[in-house]
Amino acid sequence: MAWRPAYVALGSNLAEPAQQVQTAFDALASLPGSQLIARSGLWRSRPMGPQDQPDFVNAAAGLLTTVDPRTLLASLQAIERRLGKTTPVIRWGPRVIDLDLLVFGDLQIDEDGLVLPHPALHQRNFVLYPLAEIAAELQVPGLARVRRLRDGAPAAGIERLAARGSGDD
Repeated sequence: MAWRPAYVALGSNLAEPAQQVQTAFDALASLPGSQLIARSGLWRSRPMGPQDQPDFVNAAAGLLTTVDPRTLLASLQAIERRLGKTTPVIRWGPRVIDLDLLVFGDLQIDEDGLVLPHPALHQRNFVLYPLAEIAAELQVPGLARVRRLRDGAPAAGIERLAARGSGDD
């Protein structure tokens, strides 16, 4: 099978969120049939849902993979379970880790349990800003390039966290 690009959003706001995201990056790097080829910096964002929860730490990952989209999605869900994700009590509530499959090559899929590209990708600055760091020129099937989508997303409520050892922290 041919190598195909896939992009994943990562997010956490519980149990040392920055470390949770880094642990998820490590798990992505060890997926069978896949290679982690890009990782964004970490971004802090206000919660999308109820505001009485901690800020999120978000990031994006770029993969090359030989597996099909459903297999990759199942692998992402297995990583979430392994890292302690449970079903949130409330929609858009706090979570230890969240991994969303955003884009898989040029595929457009709308099936039970799998929609590609991610249906809310273009509406979420906490997805677009990290994704633009690693794939600004990516054409999101049926939409536009990531750079254009990001430029149309408000910057309010999101900020890039300083990299460790950068002298900025």
